Amino acid sequence: MSKNSIPMPLSQLAADRTVYPILFMICITHLLNDMMQSVIPAVYPLLKEKFGFTFAQIGIITLVFQMTSSLLQPFAGRYADRHPRPYSLAVGMCFTLTGLLMLSVAFGFGLILLAVGLIGCGSSVFHPESSRVAQLASGGRKGLAQSIFQVGGNAGSAMGPLLAALIVIPYGQASIGWFALAALLAIFILVKIGNWYKRQLAVVACKSAAATATPVHGLTKRKIRHALLILGVLVFSKYFYIACMTNYFTFFLMDKFGMSVQGSQYCLFAFLAASAAGTFIGGPVGDRIGRKYVIWGSILGAAPFTLLLPYANLTCTIVLAIIIGLVISSAFSAILVYATDLMPGKVGMIAGVFFGLMFGLGGIGSAFFGWLADKTSIEYIFRISTLLPLLGIITGLLPNIESRTSDK
Repeated sequence: MSKNSIPMPLSQLAADRTVYPILFMICITHLLNDMMQSVIPAVYPLLKEKFGFTFAQIGIITLVFQMTSSLLQPFAGRYADRHPRPYSLAVGMCFTLTGLLMLSVAFGFGLILLAVGLIGCGSSVFHPESSRVAQLASGGRKGLAQSIFQVGGNAGSAMGPLLAALIVIPYGQASIGWFALAALLAIFILVKIGNWYKRQLAVVACKSAAATATPVHGLTKRKIRHALLILGVLVFSKYFYIACMTNYFTFFLMDKFGMSVQGSQYCLFAFLAASAAGTFIGGPVGDRIGRKYVIWGSILGAAPFTLLLPYANLTCTIVLAIIIGLVISSAFSAILVYATDLMPGKVGMIAGVFFGLMFGLGGIGSAFFGWLADKTSIEYIFRISTLLPLLGIITGLLPNIESRTSDK
């Protein structure tokens, strides 16, 4: 690609201004992507009843989906950093399309695992490359850009249970195929984004690689590794807890309060919708007051509410779930941008690692809590999982890098 193919004014535009149309487009495709993926846990009650699956098998389905995504994402992100492909996003969405169609007709455990594995492969391409696009369009407002991108995913995740309650539960497994229309729409939008992305790659090629990849925080490699390890532990505490809520909250409500399947799906939607709102808030607040403080307040701040949830009545349980979703979800945008600030020039790899860690820990957490629920009870796993946000206290060990980077 010729370095002279893009005029200088566009280079200046990409460097200094936030490209909101691209951010909104990538937000919409993230919404569609995660909406389709969230159909998987949303239809667990239907699959469990239809095929007689155990909770352990439900956990394995989630494990396969999230592990295919998590194991491939760091490699996909590293490859994207070195060899960006503008239309790889649209190609990745084709895997999701194929997986959805297969899931709608799967007649056994093995085919269901293959279908969710294909959907996971689509996710492994989408998230790291989309994070690169979001930062490229950020105009320097990386927290805001990541939040706009991320809120689409959370909104899509929230819509999954709602659409499952309205469509899949009444009309059965075959109706999952209707979500293929969303995949086709996403592919169309991602081709448009790919056209813009292709032009921006020429702009990036005009810049010095050293200028985009040189850290400005002054931390040693050892301190960077230490900070990344702390972020990994925080992601563990957040997504192990969210795995319990996302995959077993409906069963908890049905078991403890005798709620219907549809009613429990609406409550899960409320939790996930609050999570979407919290995600949008976290990034801009992190740009303003510092990402470390957002991370601290998000994870540790959720602990008092998670500790109360297993012992509350139905109304308070729903209210607490909404508060927890709002508070605990605000951390991820701040965590991801903080991590990319630690290692600038490796946005795809870092995004792949942390999205992969998110999915992988979510899958392991789902399998673990499913196994534990079979051995004990649904109510017991909620009493245990409430302790996880207390790990947020280690955020205090993270170095303060915002003040150093903002001086540059």
